[in-house]
Amino acid sequence: MQIISLRNFAEAVQAACDALSVPGSVLLIPTETVYGLVCRWDDAAAREKIYALKERDGRKPLAMFAADADALTGAGVELDGAPRRLLLRFTPGPITIIAPNRDGSTTGFRIPDHPFVKALLSACGTPLASTSANHSGSPNALSVTEALSDLAGELELAIDAGSIPADSQASTVVDASKPGICRVLREGPIPADAVLAAAES
Repeated sequence: MQIISLRNFAEAVQAACDALSVPGSVLLIPTETVYGLVCRWDDAAAREKIYALKERDGRKPLAMFAADADALTGAGVELDGAPRRLLLRFTPGPITIIAPNRDGSTTGFRIPDHPFVKALLSACGTPLASTSANHSGSPNALSVTEALSDLAGELELAIDAGSIPADSQASTVVDASKPGICRVLREGPIPADAVLAAAES
């Protein structure tokens, strides 16, 4: 496995984009909240590998990292009502919004506010599947070393941005998939009351 320092920003973006173009590839990257695992959204083998690395319950869906609203709608996410209001109010930023899809399912999406993740999404031109880089049930990984020691297998590439502050929180998660109903499933950097107020406005 290759580890590239984020100090070499352009090299890190290119290497990550190249790695993601290989089917089955899973990467460890920094975000504005915690270290995360990502792969191409449309790479079924890589998604399964993420579940194996974390020993994660297969019933728990992965989140989508997307560059913007156009990328979300292009992937089938519906942004009417509360999902769009929340997107406009809080993204890019540390919030995961669960919205309906055109096929009747749902997707939890994030539009990250981290320079590397934004550059990677732009360079690759596709949404990514994502989840925190820790063994399921363990504390969030705040460094590459923590993440690699906690995962059950090998990655293709890790981007090392150093340690994330110890008080960092995973994203706020809100379920806005049903009209007229908005529930905060996990409170993170964005307070629950602010989320609910924005969803209803």
